[in-house]
Amino acid sequence: MEGRIETGDVMIRMENLWKVYKTGTISVVALREVSFSVKKGEFVSVMGPSGSGKSTLMNIIGCLDRMTKGRYILNGIDVSGLSDYELSKIRNERIGFVFQTFNLLPRMSALKNVELPMIYAGVNAKQRHERAIEALRKVDLLERKDHKPNELSGGQRQRVAIARALVNNPDILLADEPTGNLDSKSGEEIMAIFQALNREGVTIVLVTHEPDIAMHTDRIVTFRDGMVIKDEKVENRLDAKEVLEKLVEQNLIYQENTM
Repeated sequence: MEGRIETGDVMIRMENLWKVYKTGTISVVALREVSFSVKKGEFVSVMGPSGSGKSTLMNIIGCLDRMTKGRYILNGIDVSGLSDYELSKIRNERIGFVFQTFNLLPRMSALKNVELPMIYAGVNAKQRHERAIEALRKVDLLERKDHKPNELSGGQRQRVAIARALVNNPDILLADEPTGNLDSKSGEEIMAIFQALNREGVTIVLVTHEPDIAMHTDRIVTFRDGMVIKDEKVENRLDAKEVLEKLVEQNLIYQENTM
């Protein structure tokens, strides 16, 4: 792996990035001339309709896929020409993933699911246990550490997934529709966790199709037809804890009115 590139306070830098898929004689352009940056400690959401390129972008940011041309620098490392082994090392050590479908192993406890990435990273058993405990504490789920996924609610499963994404102290956290399978209250609880992590300095890039969820972040980058069509700062960022309080209050009013 080549040496570091000085990027200052920039965590992610993409320069004129293209992704073209070829099927026989047909070429499909998924991304075209994409250039943007994410600063260290920033919380950015990516939005766009189906087929806009946002999932392709996330796969490239997460080193799950390669660009056709262009340049991608992650925290000072140019990943554009890395080998498959080097990309897998980047994924395991520098990127935390949170998916809409949780991707937890059903026969393992919450604690064992959180420990899993550290096994691949070669962390010893004692450290794995300690770091997994601390990660579950961060997402307020330590009391459920011995429960299996089918014994947890959707929101609790997503908290386990977030804890798992954090245990290797990644440079960035990538979240792909993390509230898509959750009710409003659980979704706000997840966003409250993301906001708390962001305040601690964690860089987060989140894909969502929900405008209200995007309003919890610092910036909204909008894609259409594989291109960035809008990149704007969120002026009045929603505070998830305040939204949660309002939801609870509304539920209490509803319960009182139906008793």
